[in-house]
Amino acid sequence: MDKNNQSYNKEEICKDFQNHVSKFLVRHKSILDIMSKMEEYNARINRAVVKSVTSCGCISINGKKQYFDASSYEDLANVVNSHLEGKLCEVCKENLELEIGNYLFYLGGICNTLDLDLVDIMCKEFERNETLGVYSLK
Repeated sequence: MDKNNQSYNKEEICKDFQNHVSKFLVRHKSILDIMSKMEEYNARINRAVVKSVTSCGCISINGKKQYFDASSYEDLANVVNSHLEGKLCEVCKENLELEIGNYLFYLGGICNTLDLDLVDIMCKEFERNETLGVYSLK
C-alpha cells in the first residue's frame, strides 16, 4: 500500500491509523461515547450484511445445522459451512468496508483512551493462535 508515494508496512499503517484516531476523535472522546459508537457501528455492519441479502440479493444465507463429523481438524475445515452463497456486489462491498472502517476507527479510540497499542494486541493474539494451534479454536 502506498501513502504519499512511500511504501509502508502493515505495522506502520496500523500505528499511523491509531495516531490519526487520536487526532480526529474529538466529539466522542468519552469512553462511554466510544463504547456506544462501537456498538452502533457493529449494528450497522450487521445491517449492511442483512441489506445485501434482503435488498440487493447479491448474497444469500442458507442457515442450517452444522455437523462436526470429521475425522481430523483438517477435514473439519471442509465440512463446516459459512452459510453464505453468492458474492458481495461492489456497492454492498463498499458499504461494508465503510462501516467496518468506522468500527475500526472507534476501536482505535478505545485503544488510545485505555493506553493500549492495537498492533501489540494483534501481535499477541496472532502469537496465541500460532502457539495454541487448533487448541485456540473459537
